[in-house]
Amino acid sequence: MKEQFNTALGNLVDKLIGWFNAIISNIPNLILAILVMVAAYFSAKYVSKLVNKLVDKRVEQDSIKRAIARVSAVVVVALGLFIALGVLNLGKALTSLLAGAGVVGLAIGLALQGTLANTFAGLLLSFRKKIQIGHWVETTGFSGEVMDINLKYFTLKEADNNMVVIPNRTILDNPLKNYSLTTKMRIFLECGVGYESDLEKVEQLTKETIANTFDQVESADDVEFYYTEFGGSSINYLCRFWIDAESMLEKLRAKTKAIIAIKKAYDKEDVNIPFPIRTLQFDNKLGVNSADLKEAYSKNQ
Repeated sequence: MKEQFNTALGNLVDKLIGWFNAIISNIPNLILAILVMVAAYFSAKYVSKLVNKLVDKRVEQDSIKRAIARVSAVVVVALGLFIALGVLNLGKALTSLLAGAGVVGLAIGLALQGTLANTFAGLLLSFRKKIQIGHWVETTGFSGEVMDINLKYFTLKEADNNMVVIPNRTILDNPLKNYSLTTKMRIFLECGVGYESDLEKVEQLTKETIANTFDQVESADDVEFYYTEFGGSSINYLCRFWIDAESMLEKLRAKTKAIIAIKKAYDKEDVNIPFPIRTLQFDNKLGVNSADLKEAYSKNQ
């Protein structure tokens, strides 16, 4: 029994001596690994600030800039960790860590598929020069001013001051019309005048009214005017002209201004804008007289 105890104690002492020798022999590697981690920590801070400055020139959204800076810092720290493990000759631990990270990353990716899709879509939208905060856009049936693009949602403010929140991946998967990319918009006006009107006079009057109302229209010749059809109560026309505008609100204001000016000009020149009229003709061609009507009414009572 005593010999077994001495043998076990000897093995324990040998094991402790071996560990102590291993620690002593690996002290330089341990110190180097600690220095690598410290260097990675401070490098991550520097890289985060540098990336933030670089991204600031191209991305206006603060949430996107912070997210990109944090991701860059995490990458630097992870790289320092892998180098430190390699210095400590912990190759197996490094391999196990990478394998575990891969499995965990796959599980997280499957669980958060929709969230990650919106996140990456938000990053892509933030770097697109043709979609910026303040632009007036139309997409997925909504139209308004772009208020925010974050890692999850695309926010619009409509003309009625309502806020619309749209997932980022929906914006990437659907067409988007950006009114702010051009400095000019074309106004379309459709109206009709009475059949008794002098059509040439109406055309010239409409063109001159538009030219005098908008400074962007240099002359009446810049206004397009086309008669389109013989309507039920009027002869209809289409009028088109260009204005300087970058949002749908400016376009609506210009159209309102043009309608008011045309109505005043037509009233001044006695040009009729007829409304739908239904004419009922009673010429008694059916041979129905008042006596027959009274008789039929009395039978129904």
